Amino acid sequence: MRKTILKHFFALGLFTVLLLVSAAPVVAASLTPLEEEHIIFIREEEKLARDFYIEMYEKWGSLVFNNIKASEQEHMDAVLRLLVKYGIPDSASREIGVFNNTALQELYNNLIRQGDASLLGALKAGAFIEEYDIKDLRTAFDDTKKIDLRRVYSNLELGSANHLKAFVSHIEAIMGTPYVAQFLPQNEVNAILER
Repeated sequence: MRKTILKHFFALGLFTVLLLVSAAPVVAASLTPLEEEHIIFIREEEKLARDFYIEMYEKWGSLVFNNIKASEQEHMDAVLRLLVKYGIPDSASREIGVFNNTALQELYNNLIRQGDASLLGALKAGAFIEEYDIKDLRTAFDDTKKIDLRRVYSNLELGSANHLKAFVSHIEAIMGTPYVAQFLPQNEVNAILER
């Protein structure tokens, strides 16, 4: 009788352990500190782009800002999915124009001043943002071997390249001269524009 009770107790304990293990959430493999730093930064960097385009659409009414802001929201959402997957808290502010990263806050403030001055200034600021994004996305891509991170960074870079082309076409239409790179080397910008 005692053996039977022990067998049932053991079986019940084993069943409970299996139930707890199967109910536990599946957590993705951890990231290196550098990978985590890149994801957090890029989340806010994509927010900077979206917030700037929201403000410039309201200021100038140019559809290029409205169209690209929707794409930037998709970029933000893609990075948020990575944050959730890897259990990293999302520190991005819900408030337009507010950033935790002080360098991004300063950049945003400067870009807003430039964009408020003229439509051409706003378009050039948009092109600058996309060049800036491309540089950071390439760095983040190079600093990881994780396929999911690389896939997201690669897709975001393609989007930024398309946004840069859109801004450049508007800038060149206003100025009547070829676009001059603002952040990336000119040959890299030319290669993006020729794709």
